[in-house]
Order: sequence, then structure tokens, then C-alpha cells
Amino acid sequence: MRTFHSYGPVDCEEHFCVPRKELVESCTSQIIGNPDKQGHYFTIWAPRQTGKTWLMRQVKKEVESCYSEKFLVGCLSVQGVIMEHNDLDEVFFRQLPRVIRDGGFQVEPEKPKTWDDWIDWFSKSRGLFDKPLILFIDEFDSLPLGIIDRLVTIFRDMYLKHENYMIHGLALIGVRAVLGVESTSGSPFNIQKSLHVPNLTKIEVENLFSQYQKQSGQKIAPGVIDKLYESTRGQPGLISWFGELITEKFNPGIEKNIDIDTWNYVYSRACRTEWNNTLLNMTAKVKKRYTQHVLELFINPEIEFSLRADWCSYLYLNGVIDAQDMMDSNNMPFQVCCFSSPFIQQNIYQALTNDLAGDSLPILALDPLDDLSDVLEKLELDLPALLSRYKDYLKRLKAKGLNPWKEQPRRSDLNLREAAGHFHIYAWLQNAVGRRCTVSPEFPTGNGRVDIWIKCHDKQGIIEVKSFKDLSELNRSKIQAARYAKKLGLNAVTLAVFIPVQDEDVIEKLSSVSEIEGVKVAAVVIGWG
Repeated sequence: MRTFHSYGPVDCEEHFCVPRKELVESCTSQIIGNPDKQGHYFTIWAPRQTGKTWLMRQVKKEVESCYSEKFLVGCLSVQGVIMEHNDLDEVFFRQLPRVIRDGGFQVEPEKPKTWDDWIDWFSKSRGLFDKPLILFIDEFDSLPLGIIDRLVTIFRDMYLKHENYMIHGLALIGVRAVLGVESTSGSPFNIQKSLHVPNLTKIEVENLFSQYQKQSGQKIAPGVIDKLYESTRGQPGLISWFGELITEKFNPGIEKNIDIDTWNYVYSRACRTEWNNTLLNMTAKVKKRYTQHVLELFINPEIEFSLRADWCSYLYLNGVIDAQDMMDSNNMPFQVCCFSSPFIQQNIYQALTNDLAGDSLPILALDPLDDLSDVLEKLELDLPALLSRYKDYLKRLKAKGLNPWKEQPRRSDLNLREAAGHFHIYAWLQNAVGRRCTVSPEFPTGNGRVDIWIKCHDKQGIIEVKSFKDLSELNRSKIQAARYAKKLGLNAVTLAVFIPVQDEDVIEKLSSVSEIEGVKVAAVVIGWG
């Protein structure tokens, strides 16, 4: 019985898998090049758990099948090379014989004493091998940067002097270092020869779950696959992980269909109670570096995507963000940053909310005698009235000498970053009504916009969180919010608009209730700073 498998490379005899023939053929062709002259030295890159090691193994099988008489194929993994960044080269040399032995070669050379000794391993005149080599080096990023720089310099020299060395084709596999992003000497090879391992397509995801249905006889509603692909954008590790959750851990029973209710339950558990290495890794990277840039992505839809920017390339290559095509006012294309998938976006939002606002408030979210009857007991939720409680909460904090913005992120001019208010109001809503209603963030555009859905039994409403830029932008936001609410079948929408002023007259004049295209639009302006 095959299963879904989310940790490590899949084995198609043991796990549900898709062949990805075009990708395998492309990689094989690239590394072989001209079999009678010279192959290519290139890089294979992608974020964690996207199938890089699986691809390496498939190409190895392909080369051994087609060129067994012509080439030796080795898959070296340096993940097990234990080094600190300041270790001497000797520490690396000591572990190289084991790396060669474990890589599939029937040889275990003596430990090299110098870099020249190591280079001689691959020499045509003095080397270890009697056939040209097809060489993969996996987990290349795990090496210290100094070792990486030295290795790629040597490989570049070998490529240029290929008539003297046995390495016919070479692929370095990793996330960032293989592209030379963090190296002072740049990319090891022609960057155009790099191979990106893409996410699974919708057809490939449907294929995986079709295999499960055929094997098990259990039906999966098409809407479940649609939701899965929409939530993950086909990220291979996440697809397989959700496959495990849906078909094993939270399977309602083989005699029952897996329907949209099952999906909703599984997705909720995935966001709240289940550990996932890919998600943990991305969240840790966001918290370690470029947190402020990620915060801006939640409120600004026009952040330009550029691999030339260190923060952008770092988040992109680690699978946090992607590029989204747009057209400017002159009908010219450009790219903006967006999150790599709604699932990643939602979980990073939740993690940053906990960091910025904490999991508890310094005072009660509501007055002890406030039962919110005017908010919850009308025919429809009165969200402007609910936001008035948030404004009262900020005043009560101020009266007690508590400043909720004191430790919040600030720009270089020391003004608060707008994102702080967005996360703070969500945390307050969770505390104020989270026990009586469902409060959940939604990200309809993938960047620059946070909608907070509040659902209380048969009533629901939406709060769109915005930052005030100018009056014309506020008016445009009202029109857009009205059209979005109408599209969702709602007859009302509320804007929570943060503005960096405390003048009550200004705040009152900007706050309004109007009807736009048949939708009631309430703008509740909140002073902060």
C-alpha cells in the first residue's frame, strides 16, 4: 500500500508520486550536454522540501540507464559534513573520503592534505576514476561559505580546463549558496544554466490524489483538491503533508467520502495544532532576517519584486514570497512581491501577531459590564460599533500610562510602521469576541491587504484593515471595498483605517458611513502613534 510522504525524497514504489518527466529530461540533458565532448556545470535550486534530492536521484537513474558504459554517476551529500564556520580546511578534508564512499563510488581515497591533493582526485592523469564523471553535490548550502567559495572557484577552473579533468557534468544542489547569492565571488557558473525545481501543477496534484482514490476506493470531492492547490500553490512538501493529514491522520473513515467539511477541519488543524518542518523553517527565517520587510507585505500591495534586493532574494529563494505580474498606468508590465501561498501567508501572519501583540492583553479587551449586545444582537453584526470598543480600549491603555506601540517596529524616521496597527487590532479582536465568534484573517490578493472575517453563528461581516495615505486613496479604498463586498454577497463592509495623528476633529471628519453601489461602507478611522 502506497502512502503520501512529506519528509525526504519520495519512493514511487512506496509513495504516491508523479514522474515529472519533462523536468527529469531537462535536467538530464543539461548535465550531459554533448556526451562526446563536454557536459554542463550548473546549479539546481529551490526552497526546502520541493523535490531537489528526488530529482537528483531520478536523473542518476536516467544517466545510468542510457550512458552506463560511458559515465560514472555519483551523488554526494555534504549534509553530514560537520563544520563550524571558522574551522580549518583540515576538518573538511578529514570528512571527504567518507563523502566519496557514500556517494556511490567503489573507492575510498586517503584523506587529502591540501586542496591540490583533492583536485588530483579528479585529474585524468593522476585521479581516482577511469571514466568521466557525472557528479551531483546535494545540500551544498550546508557548508561554510569559505569552503563553498573555494570549491566553486576550483570547479570553475576545472570546467575551463575540462580536457585535464574527469568531471564531465556537475550539478550543485541547494537553496541560496549554489546561486552565489551570499558569496563575494558570485555564482560558480553561468547563472542562466541554473535549474529551478518548480511547484507541482494542478494536474500533477490531481494525479496524486487520483492514485490514492484508485488504490483505496475512497472518494475525494473535487472541491477538496481545488482548495488544497489554492492554499499551497502546489508546493510539493506541503501537498504531501496535507495528503498525510487528509488520508491518514484525519481521515473520516475509508467508508466515507472526503468532502469539503473534512478539508475545512484538516486546514484548521494544520494551521493550529500540527507541526510542519517547511513552515517552521520559513517562519524562523522570517523572524531571523527581514521581519520588517515581511510586515510591509501585509499592508503595501506595490512593493516591487527585485532579485537585486538582498531581502527580496532571500525571502524568494527560501520560499516565503514570489513575484506577481502587474501592469502599470502606461500598460507596461512590472512585478510586485506576494506571498508564495495563502497557507504560508496565514501562518506567518499568525506567528508575527503573537510576536508583535502577544497572546494576552495588558488589560481587559472590553469593559467588564459590556455585553456587546448592540454589536451581536441586531439583524446584522454592527462592526463599526465593535471598532468603537477598540478605540475605547486604546484610550483606557493611555489612561493607565500603557503605550501599545512602545515596542512596535519603527521606520528609520522613528515613526511607527503601519503594520503594527494591523496586527494589534487582530489580536484585540481575538480577545474581545474570539470566544463568541470566529475571527480569521483573509488575504484576498496575496499581498498588501488584510481582511478580518468575523462570523457569529448565522451572521458574518468583514473588516478591511487599511493605512491612511491621503483622502483620495481613502475614497478609492471605499469604492474597492464596496465592490469586493458585493462580489461576496455582503451588503455591508467596514474599513478600519489607521492614521498617525491623535487630533479627534480630524479623525471624526475622516470617519464616515456611506452607501456605494448598494453596499453600506463604514470607515472607522483610528488614531495611533
